[in-house]
Amino acid sequence: MSTFVALDFETADRGRDSACALGLVRVEDNKIIKRYYSLIRPPREFFEFTYIHGIRWSDVALEKNFGQIWPSIECIFSNIDFIAAHNASFDKGVLYACCDSHQISKPKNKFICTVKLSRKLWDIYPTKLPNVCEYLNIKLDHHYALSDAEACAQIVIASEQI
Repeated sequence: MSTFVALDFETADRGRDSACALGLVRVEDNKIIKRYYSLIRPPREFFEFTYIHGIRWSDVALEKNFGQIWPSIECIFSNIDFIAAHNASFDKGVLYACCDSHQISKPKNKFICTVKLSRKLWDIYPTKLPNVCEYLNIKLDHHYALSDAEACAQIVIASEQI
């Protein structure tokens, strides 16, 4: 059994540094031990993806930016085996871009992609998060970052029980 963090970002626009919400779930010994959610003020007021996640500039204008929330979440990433995300290349890119924008050292952990994991273990197609959650009977409030992160954690937990 591993110790890992599942994460999910929602973004405001096509810039990888435009995180506007973050969900984190820390798992130890197949048990969720910490949940974290925050809205984030992105570097630009332009919101292209409100139609996906419902977040607007007015929701985040007074929130902290990524650099300001990092000190409160950095410890969640300590002593983990890996970071999990559904379509990990996207979330990894957002995490790294946000770290770069705020001169923060990027977590050096490997990433596990639950899209690839789901295809490999259960041969699920299509492999969007709602499809995998339906197959594994995982509750999901899609595009709410904490729910997406928790679903991702549950996918990894299910994979470790095979």
